[in-house]
Amino acid sequence: MSLDKNRQITTSGSASSSGSSADEATHIMRGMSSTSTRDETTGSISEGNLEAEKISPFVFVLVALASISGFLFGYDTGYVSGALVVIKEDLGRALSNGDKELITASTSLGALLGGVIAGALCDFFGRKWVITFANILFLVGAAIQCGAHTVWTMIGGRFVMGWGVGIASLCAPLYISELAPTRIRGRLVVLNVLAITGGQLVAYGIGAGMAHVHQGWRILVGLSMVPAFVQMVIFVFMPETPRYLVRKDKIAEAKKVLAKTYATNDDAMLDRKLHELMLHNAYKESGLTTVQRAKNTMKELYMVPSNLRALIIACGLQGIQQFCGFNSLMYFSATIFEVVGFDNATAVSIIVAGTNFVFTIVAFMVIDRIGRRRILLGTIWGMSLGLVVNAIAFHFLDKQKEQNPNHALDKEHISGWAYVVLVAQLVYVAFYATGIGNVPWQQSELFPISVRGVGTGMATATNWAGSLIVSSTFLTMLENITPTGTFSFYAGLCALGEVFVWFLYPETSGMDLEQIQQLLTGGFNIKESMRLSDEAKRGYKK
Repeated sequence: MSLDKNRQITTSGSASSSGSSADEATHIMRGMSSTSTRDETTGSISEGNLEAEKISPFVFVLVALASISGFLFGYDTGYVSGALVVIKEDLGRALSNGDKELITASTSLGALLGGVIAGALCDFFGRKWVITFANILFLVGAAIQCGAHTVWTMIGGRFVMGWGVGIASLCAPLYISELAPTRIRGRLVVLNVLAITGGQLVAYGIGAGMAHVHQGWRILVGLSMVPAFVQMVIFVFMPETPRYLVRKDKIAEAKKVLAKTYATNDDAMLDRKLHELMLHNAYKESGLTTVQRAKNTMKELYMVPSNLRALIIACGLQGIQQFCGFNSLMYFSATIFEVVGFDNATAVSIIVAGTNFVFTIVAFMVIDRIGRRRILLGTIWGMSLGLVVNAIAFHFLDKQKEQNPNHALDKEHISGWAYVVLVAQLVYVAFYATGIGNVPWQQSELFPISVRGVGTGMATATNWAGSLIVSSTFLTMLENITPTGTFSFYAGLCALGEVFVWFLYPETSGMDLEQIQQLLTGGFNIKESMRLSDEAKRGYKK
């Protein structure tokens, strides 16, 4: 049976619904059919623009609570950098480079597996309950690490935590994106990334303070359990997203969430927004097993051209984010600064984390104003520049060490090239945080609700697959092709990323989620996307 035959196209208020939701849906569909018009080019409802209405503080509370997932993501990335330097023989032996790569990569492997299933879990159980489950994995993983006395136990704990990281890294931006009003959607998703960078900064700071405390790294790991427990409890009482509720025919509940989101009780305006959501989610898969539904969803993702384009963009951006080499810096920054000669390498890493945090704030301020595409095109080249300077600095550092080995070991007289490495990495991080560090997490806006869970799951899995490759090979690359070769390699990949964005990534800022998916129907539509985005922004200013 074909995909189209398996899908019985109905409204969300069809006979299959029951109770108040069915009555609500019927009322909305009848009312809207005579009062609103639909722009077939953009897929948007032409009147009753809720985006011009007041945005409730309730939205920011929800986003802040959801962003705890981002904080946990960042804290994990941050604490491992400092912990690898101070663990010494606490796990039964001195850590080799191979041990460090395994400890680091185990989280990425867990996150890859978690990311693969996270989308399906979100579609089946709902966004809020999957985020709640991710916190349980955070708690279990952290507890195992705190009690670890062997390398393999540590690896196991980080693997379990990785599942939580992977699931949360998909679900939190998805939850935020589906709740957020269009004109500030980009900024609200960036708040989750800001929480990631904030988590990294906090972890570096605590790590520096614990650097000389006996087995202080266990305290560093254990502290991650506090925000995980807090979010787990709070999320039990959080609402689901309106789009997910509409998909599940819970129309009355969706209307209540929209009313809180937009701080309005105007039934006509809320009905228009619900009508638009229902038009884009008006299908059912009646009489199908779970396996058949999953098969149909995968088929729709790959066989519908607009969905395939969305997948190419989302996976491409996540791949660029990882293969530009950023996570190698965050996972091993303390190790890098120790190699170039800094005495308190963990403390120096705080400067890098602080730069990441500050420029994520910059991204928050400009992502909806300037636009996703323009930001990427204006920042990826800067990342390449920082990496090239890094490569040059390491070249001269190596020359200096060859000529004067004793000077290389003198911590009181740090080479000028070591400071060039630091500055080059700060430049690289600043451009990264403003652009590719944030934009890929806007991935939810590319997919229609019918494939959003699976599509974002594959994109997130791409991210963690890249992280796994980078984290498990970085130290080996430093040894085999030298730091100069390693950073030059990543600079080349950044240049390829710039080409990808130029030809394949349309502008999406200012447009409704449903508009974006309509845009991709006829191609990548770069020029058309720029026009629509600019028109939408002008409309908000009126």
